[in-house]
Amino acid sequence: MNNLFLPQELIRKKRDGLILSDPEIGFLVKGISDNSLTDAQLGAFAMAVYQCGMTMDERVSLTTHMMNSGDTLQWQDLNLDGPVVDKHSTGGVGDKISLMLAPIVAACGGYVPMISGRGLGHTGGTLDKLESIPGYNGTPDNNKFQSLVKEVGCAIIGQTAKLAPADQRFYATRDVTATVESIDLITASILSKKLASGLDALVMDIKTGNGAFAANYEMAKELAQSIADVSGSAGVPTNCLITDMSQVLGHSVGNAVEVIECINFLVEPDNANQRLMELTLQLAAHMLLLSGIESDLVSAKTKSQEALSSGKAASIFEQMIHSLGGPIDLMENANQYLTPMPIISPIASTSSGYVSEMNVREIGLSMIHLKAGRTKSIDPIDHGVGLSNIVSIGQWVDKGEPLVLAHVREKDQISYLQEILPSVFTLSEQSQSIPSLIYEIISSNKENH
Repeated sequence: MNNLFLPQELIRKKRDGLILSDPEIGFLVKGISDNSLTDAQLGAFAMAVYQCGMTMDERVSLTTHMMNSGDTLQWQDLNLDGPVVDKHSTGGVGDKISLMLAPIVAACGGYVPMISGRGLGHTGGTLDKLESIPGYNGTPDNNKFQSLVKEVGCAIIGQTAKLAPADQRFYATRDVTATVESIDLITASILSKKLASGLDALVMDIKTGNGAFAANYEMAKELAQSIADVSGSAGVPTNCLITDMSQVLGHSVGNAVEVIECINFLVEPDNANQRLMELTLQLAAHMLLLSGIESDLVSAKTKSQEALSSGKAASIFEQMIHSLGGPIDLMENANQYLTPMPIISPIASTSSGYVSEMNVREIGLSMIHLKAGRTKSIDPIDHGVGLSNIVSIGQWVDKGEPLVLAHVREKDQISYLQEILPSVFTLSEQSQSIPSLIYEIISSNKENH
């Protein structure tokens, strides 16, 4: 590492729109990790990147150095008989797909080491959902994590301090310096963690719509292209699906209620929410195709459906939960472990009509208000609070009929939801067309579908 670099000179170079070399970026990332770069310098660097952007080579360099700032998982010694493949979502309200997707792909012969996040902002976190299950330990050490992936086929855990540690400090700084919405920095943040997992293939679910981080379609497309290009340049084939987040995914939002929906999905797939089913199977199919388990999307989707309908995916899910400290009989006795709330009450519609729109972001924020989510990473959350039986776009609702079922602890929480939620749903006299589920697929091999 060249000790002649001065942080302020590299920041100035980026501020002036010049290109940083790989050793220069490596020097800055080392400074993030060992704290030789001050918070002020890190904030200034983030703002310089936010304002001036990065070239593709700079993005690849930043991602690679952040990936190598801590442990990287190696799978060669485990003699796996299938590919290591993962999926990452940019987050959406009611997005519980990882819980079904990992066991489906494992049932088809893939190995899925899924390192997921906690919820922050209006979208829920996969880890928070799983931690509503008593005993579930989402923070095993790397050896336990890797041996579980080998034994069970999949494991869903939280980010450890040893994987891409530079990202943790960088993200915290971006969060308080108004530099989160940078395509360059989002790309490096997501991929440094994913590529540290030693993947053979990656599928990304980039959400767009009012419930998504990338509410604007152009931003979603730019992010998808950036992730596909950087990941492909790092040697990991990647497909990015740009998907709709203009309505809740599935019919529940919250932690325990979403786990219940996932269990029902795995045990009784015929009764599952259709949009949730379609997106889960599409993502699974892309994972099987990219990782070489299947040679075309049609057979990959068929194989995924069989893994679900045979009950094999449900069995793997239960095994994964038990291996990470949860109960062995969760599927049969879900209500015993995910105790129903003392108050389960409908929130009534104040008018009649077809549901034509919903403000998904507001639904997510209402859950944070009731402590089902968090505003700061250290906030405790109430795993039991949630909404189920949420109406869908295109559905007719009569005045006085339920828009959702609220699962809460206190009567004043019902009053709050009855005041807030009816205005979240737009009802109209004419039936509306339902938004497409998948808008576009962008691949690392530059072939856009």
